[in-house]
Amino acid sequence: MEDIRVSIRAFILEKFMSGEDPSKLTDETSLERAHVVDSAGVLEIMLFIEEKYGFEVETDDALPENFDTMRNIAAYIERKLASP
Repeated sequence: MEDIRVSIRAFILEKFMSGEDPSKLTDETSLERAHVVDSAGVLEIMLFIEEKYGFEVETDDALPENFDTMRNIAAYIERKLASP
């Protein structure tokens, strides 16, 4: 899970927080409430996940419990990779 979090963190910092203090992005930071991403940003994260991890992110999965924090995103990816 650590590699997944590192990858997601690097993507978010580069794409959405360029030039900002990286310490502002913790595993529990709400990406929406902290105004890091909007709905278009969530779509970009979904596309990144599809390209990086090789599975399709279903539209029904685009929920805050899957995409609001780095911890949630990493857990979602782990679940999807573990399912047959």
